[in-house]
Amino acid sequence: MPHTIVALATPTGRSGIGVIRLSGNESISICQVLTGDPDFSPNARTAYLKQLYDPATGEVIDEAIVTYFKAPHSFTGQDVVEISCHGSPVLLRQVIDICLKQDARMAEAGEFTLRALSNGRMNLAEAEAIRDLIDAQTNASARQAIRQLRGEFSIQLQPIKDELLDVIVLLESALEFVEDDLPETQVESVRTGLGKLNAKITKLASTFTAGRLIREGLKVALVGRPNVGKSSLFNALLGNERAIVTEIAGTTRDQIHERFVVDNIPISLIDTAGLRQTTDLVESIGVKRSRAVMADADIVVVMIDASEPLTADDLEIIDSADGIRHIIVINKIDKARLIDIENFKFQISDFKSQILDHKPQISDFKSQISDFKSQIVEISARTGHGLDELQKAIVQPFAVNDASGPGFLVTDARHHDLLLRAANEIDDSLRQWESKMSEEIVLIGLHNALRYLGQITGETTTEDMLTRIFETFCIGK
Repeated sequence: MPHTIVALATPTGRSGIGVIRLSGNESISICQVLTGDPDFSPNARTAYLKQLYDPATGEVIDEAIVTYFKAPHSFTGQDVVEISCHGSPVLLRQVIDICLKQDARMAEAGEFTLRALSNGRMNLAEAEAIRDLIDAQTNASARQAIRQLRGEFSIQLQPIKDELLDVIVLLESALEFVEDDLPETQVESVRTGLGKLNAKITKLASTFTAGRLIREGLKVALVGRPNVGKSSLFNALLGNERAIVTEIAGTTRDQIHERFVVDNIPISLIDTAGLRQTTDLVESIGVKRSRAVMADADIVVVMIDASEPLTADDLEIIDSADGIRHIIVINKIDKARLIDIENFKFQISDFKSQILDHKPQISDFKSQISDFKSQIVEISARTGHGLDELQKAIVQPFAVNDASGPGFLVTDARHHDLLLRAANEIDDSLRQWESKMSEEIVLIGLHNALRYLGQITGETTTEDMLTRIFETFCIGK
């Protein structure tokens, strides 16, 4: 018999209310000890105002709302009791300790949801949607998580699995019961069916580009030589004084990370140490880390100071961004003349043209650039001029038409990988079928594809996979 588990279901810290959740066969008996009432037999889905006692001293420790959810009509499919106490961390810890002394044990990360999965209250894709909903950073990502939680992904997968199973059954029957070859009509039906299945799965997998964007967002690095205004821009984009700003070069020694949202896309903004040659050990470590951040970012914002002439360090940083998706930002335009800004644009465009002339083997991104000035954004971090244009420039290269539209999007990399694996297996089987290989060979790939699709919803998922998935959940859920 599984242990009764207990955990705080609300965040730690002071609050008006803290909810403690119990799940398991001993939930009611533990509740009877807590309330000091051995005859307490609550009706399901009814809230009771009860005093809570310390059984060791008989002292009243709180007055709480107790709600009982009877198996199997509960979140976990087991008897569940939720105790809504006052949100003192000391009090909540005391109530949990009493439960532990009554042979309950602390729930592991995601164990309540795992029990719901085990008891058939939801499938794995729906369980993962709970985690995504808790972690959602934007309205768009929350909407997608709700849709998955309500079973929309499973609903879309089920017809695909049914059609795949129909083909498998046909080929298995031909293998077992038909001595002659299949009629040409059935041969063509299998070919058409596999082609349509492959197209459906591939189309569903293709939504991951938009889904990943609204779920995980973009990593944006601000780079440039010291004192070009990276920290000022960092603060301006966030709308608060997060980074220290001084006239002293090299103030920022290490990366500073913060998040904000642009057009329903979460942005992880990174302020980096100024890039320059230095003998300062600490600053040199920061410079090294800045270059590593450049390589890891989705897009790099290279900052230039418009109040000073373009330097060799500026050009070296622009050169180092070659092959990386980037924007060049001319900052401090409030301190520069218009003719100087236009000269900056000309020098930068001319320099980048030289880069292309000397590096014919360039990335697809660079080869598609026809106008370097379209990459250059003029701003003033001090006055806020150009910040809206910069935000649009950051997200524009990643814009997907249906990122916040009505369609369901695949947002999880695990789901995307399994869809691609299934599509590849079906594609291989289709080629084998067209090459007139035996049903036995063709069926291998089809069974693999069915297994991959089953792993999305948990029908064929291994225990190790479940462990890895639920390690990412929070305690109490």
